Order: sequence, then C-alpha cells, then structure tokens
Amino acid sequence: MRHRTRIACTAALLLTLTSAPAATASTATGPTHVDGRLPSGATYMMDVPATWNGTVLLFSHGYTSGPANPAQDAPDEATKSLLLQGGYALAGSSYATTGWAVTDAVPDQLATLKAFTTRFGPASRTLAWGRSYGGLVTTAIAERHPDEIDGSLSLCGLVQGGVANWNNTLDPAFALKTLLGSDVPLVNLPSQEAATDAANTLTAKVDSAQSTAGGRARIALAAALHNIPVWNAPTQTRPAASDWDAQQANQYDAVKGLLKIAAFNRRQEAETRAGGNMSWNTGVDYARLLGESSVRKEVTALYKKAGLSLTADLAALDRAPRITADRNSVAWMSRTSSFTGELAKPQLSVHTIGDPLVPVQTESALRRAVTAAGSGPLLRQAYVDNAGHCTFSSAEQLAALHTLEDRVTTGHWQGTDPASLNSRATAADPSTPTRYVRYHPTPYLRPYDLAHPADRR
Repeated sequence: MRHRTRIACTAALLLTLTSAPAATASTATGPTHVDGRLPSGATYMMDVPATWNGTVLLFSHGYTSGPANPAQDAPDEATKSLLLQGGYALAGSSYATTGWAVTDAVPDQLATLKAFTTRFGPASRTLAWGRSYGGLVTTAIAERHPDEIDGSLSLCGLVQGGVANWNNTLDPAFALKTLLGSDVPLVNLPSQEAATDAANTLTAKVDSAQSTAGGRARIALAAALHNIPVWNAPTQTRPAASDWDAQQANQYDAVKGLLKIAAFNRRQEAETRAGGNMSWNTGVDYARLLGESSVRKEVTALYKKAGLSLTADLAALDRAPRITADRNSVAWMSRTSSFTGELAKPQLSVHTIGDPLVPVQTESALRRAVTAAGSGPLLRQAYVDNAGHCTFSSAEQLAALHTLEDRVTTGHWQGTDPASLNSRATAADPSTPTRYVRYHPTPYLRPYDLAHPADRR
C-alpha cells in the first residue's frame, strides 16, 4: 500500500521539486549540482556536466545502517569525476529508511529519475547501476520497471536475492554455534542490543577456537558453508594453492566480519521488516553443501592435520536442532527481495572473485534464475581478479558501463571477454588497475528464486 501511494503522488513530487534548492554550478562552465528531497523524506543528488551527452546514470548505493543516510549518485569520487568529464549525468537518492530498505529504495530511485527529468529534461538513455545492496536494488528495478531504463549494471551485488542471502548467512553461524558450543540465538533477535550481544559472544568463541588446530578446522568449515574465499581482503597476502594455514588465517578475519556485520545486527533489522525470521535450515544436508563448496579441499586438509573427524562434525550438524522459518516472513522477503530472473533489458553483472561478504557465487544464483526464466541472452557476467567487497578500480567500473552502453546501442553483446574489458578499462583510465579475468564460480549453496517453484516453502 505504501509503495502504491508513493509512486502515485506526482503532485507532491512536483511541489517538492519547485521548492527544491536552486541549482548551483561549481564554475560558470562546470557541472550543475542539485540537491533535493522527495515526498518520502529521502534526499537526492544530481550532477550534470555543462556538455551533457544525453545519458543519465541512476546509481543505487549499498546498505546503510544509519543514522547517517546521505544520497549518492556515484560509487566513489574518482569514478564520478571521470564520468562527468565524459559527459554523463549522474543521479541517485538516499532511501527513506536505512537498512534492508528495498521497499523504499526502488520507489525513491524511480522518483529521483522523475525529478531529474523535470529538472533537466528527458534523457536519451537511462542506465541503472548499483553496488552491493544497491546491486539488489538495481536488479529489482530492472525486473519490475524495465520501461524506466535501457539497461542495468550490478557491481558486487546481492543478485542472489533476499531469501537466498539470509539462508546462506545463517549456515556459517549455525555451524559455529553447534561446533564451538554456544547457546546464542541465531534468529528472532528482539533488538539491536540483543544482536550485538549474540555477535560478540559467538565472535569470542571464534577467537578462542582459532588458538587450536581443531578450532581452526571448524572455522574453515563454517567459512566453506558461506563460500568465503581464502583471499578476501586487499591487505592480505594471496596464499598458495595448498597453503591451508594461510588460507584459514585469511578466512578467520572474514568469518568474524560476517558475524559482526550481517549475521546478527543486519539480520535483526531485516527480521523487523519481515515480521519474523525469514530463513531456515530444515532439510539442509551440510555434507552435500561442503561437497559443493569452493574451499572443500582446504577443510578436508585442515581436519586431517588436526586429527579431527570431519564426518563426526558433519553428523553433529545433522543432529543439531534445526531452525524453521516463519512462512509470512519468507513470503515478505520473497515478494520484495527475490528475483524472477525475467529481464526485458540487458544487464551486466560484475564481481570480484575474492568477496567475503557477498561471495562471487551469487553470480551463479543469478545465472540460474535468468536461465530458467529464458532471459539468458540479456545477461552477461564478468569477474575481476581482486580481493575484497566492491574493490573495483575506476577503470574497471568505466569499462563495465561502456560495455553495457555498447549493448544498448548495437543490440548485441560484444567485447565482454576479459581482454576486451581490460583494453576498454585502460583506455578509460590508464592510472588505475585493470584485472578482468576468465572465471567460472562454483554453485551458490542455498539458491532461492522465483523462477524455480521448488525453491518456495
């Protein structure tokens, strides 16, 4: 109901626009910068170069915990400067609320696009793009409002969708709780304070476990259930293929980050929106998941080195009391944040291969949905050989945008191979790295989309 009301309030939007701050230019011939506020309370910002090429880029920003909630119209200042130099207009909003705000984010972004058209006139081309959680927002716009855009670009996006995300976030926490001996609640968290307490308690267990060979093996098992890569931060040394100890040491930091960021506090906020717990592990075969994990060899090697039985620990996970989801909460998350895979316009999705927070396997989940929906020809995916979440260079982001533009212009994908992307990236910005590589991610371990009826519970 809130969504329909906000989309329909054109009069209120026009009133807001007429009372918005006057446009200001940085120089007489420089970009025009506009700030404003939407009827929802979200703010927006726009930057339009003196010589506009007719393309507007609608940027959806990532997850914001609050209380700060600024609008963004580009992923970073360096990329923004290069885009404005190239003649692109930029627009983007905050979302009316912080957190898992997809029901606010999509209408706020569309309202920002309308505000842009009212202020600057219609664009000849509109491309939606976003990073991290903003990749989920961008994909939602692409599926639900294709008439508003000409193409979309997701960077390090949660393109597996909301239900899949929360299921996959539950699994490593469940393994750690069970194998390290903790009684922390994993779902139905009553408050942010309770979520913080649970995160701190389980993190302390992980810290203690890291001091023993058996504990390290169990942390690696938990990491494997989330497909946390063995090289996952730019500050880390990239470990050798069989340097199991170095691999696990890198994952240890990422596991703690997952507990501190998503597994409890962000879950609690999302549960509040959904009206309860939206994830489950009833019926999950953790031995099968481990067998499909990208880091299963490391886990097997570390268990053997520790003299610990992997079979026994997997049996312990099987015996442990399982978690059942609230059906209404799953339905809400599915309806608002999961994908059909049905594309009407081209989409390019780009990921770093060493992402610990939104693992590269999310791209496998997206491909699964899009293929089942029959939209495969409209999707292309590309991979950057770097560690960390959203650690793209300006050159790599510009290359992705230009490749999407070419698809919109010609009606055909061309130059989506690593060599072509790197060449385009170097031409766009020779001062930053170009690291596109050929890569095939392993399966996403807990997929859920609306193209597969069997996924629904």
